[in-house]
Amino acid sequence: MKKLIYFTTLLFTSVLIGQNTYLHCGKLIDTKNGQVLESKTIIVSGDKIISVEDGYTEPSSSKDIVVDLKGKTVMPGFIDMHVHIEGETNPKRYLERFTLNDADIAFNSLDFAKRTLMAGFTTVRDLGGSGVNVSLRNAINSGKVEGPRIFTAEKALATTGGHADPTNGIKKELMENPGPKDGVVNGIDDAKKAVRQRYKNGADLIKITATGGVLSVAKSGQNPQFTIEEIKAICETAQDYGFHVAAHAHGDEGMQRAVLGGVKTIEHGTLMSEETMRLMIEHDAYLVPTITAGKSVTEKAKIPGYYPDVVVGKALDIGPKIQDTFGRAYKKGVGIAFGTDAGVFLHGENAKEFGYMVEAGMPEMKALQSATITNAEILNMENEIGQLKAGFFADIIATNENPIDSIETTENVIFVMKSGKIYKK
Repeated sequence: MKKLIYFTTLLFTSVLIGQNTYLHCGKLIDTKNGQVLESKTIIVSGDKIISVEDGYTEPSSSKDIVVDLKGKTVMPGFIDMHVHIEGETNPKRYLERFTLNDADIAFNSLDFAKRTLMAGFTTVRDLGGSGVNVSLRNAINSGKVEGPRIFTAEKALATTGGHADPTNGIKKELMENPGPKDGVVNGIDDAKKAVRQRYKNGADLIKITATGGVLSVAKSGQNPQFTIEEIKAICETAQDYGFHVAAHAHGDEGMQRAVLGGVKTIEHGTLMSEETMRLMIEHDAYLVPTITAGKSVTEKAKIPGYYPDVVVGKALDIGPKIQDTFGRAYKKGVGIAFGTDAGVFLHGENAKEFGYMVEAGMPEMKALQSATITNAEILNMENEIGQLKAGFFADIIATNENPIDSIETTENVIFVMKSGKIYKK
């Protein structure tokens, strides 16, 4: 009865709007069942899919739109679980915190967001910026600007001198003593306050830097930087506010503390041991590989002057190891959530990650599922995005070739619809 009422409501809405969109799909990827279906019609009304039908259904009204994708492969919009939508790699990146105003960051982010959407990524998880990412999310949701659906961590949490401490690498007169309001945590009380501040600032989730990082102006790229008690306090407080927690981590000890402390995703996971893989499986934690970022920082570190000297050695050490770790973790049975760290490389090139995942041993369909149904579940959106199914948001993309036969085709998305609106055709 509930289903009947729901679909009657959808059909009534379509009558009010007066126009449906019929997508004639030559091939359609069923991400839930891992199948490639043929000759299907997706009917979209408003921002939702109202049906997926066999064959090529003709419109019932002259007002309806038909999109011919008979020679294409159609699939749900991709979900990238690790982007930094406020900025992008460039040789002057380390000066920008002194030269860019919030307005500059906001205007730059418009281009990054649009490129991401045009590449077929209709939903992203932004894992740390200045807070402009919250305003960008709101502007996209209200239809003021074009971009993917954003779930944002607002400002990532660090310890003093840790990977996301915003005052690393600057002279003492400017360092001051940032605290929970600025996303810097030292102790359990700070941890709780920092989470609550992110909630107050409009975040959707929490991101911590459980270990040192490659691109921060600090010596270590892998040491643990939170105590397990601090991580538990963050995760427990986050749960109170309906947040999940993502943890940047390269070093193994920091990863283990993060998993035992309750985080949902480990970002990068570079030096992950077999024991940490076992713990992740046991605690239902996912690896977000970011292989593309690893390859990008390795390449850029070889360009004289591109990164500060303290970064170069870390990039050359950590970057080349990420793909191999991913391959071992996947084969071990660790859950994989697609994520790229876009911003460390150029926005819009996110789909390169698929090729690297397949190269490391993940089947093409599994890679696509990691960027759709898996990520939708982590975001608690499994009944709204990640599948082409009646009642789901009409986040729909298409490629010239079937990615199961040629995964590189994901790097050339030729059709993009998000929430029923066509952005690329």
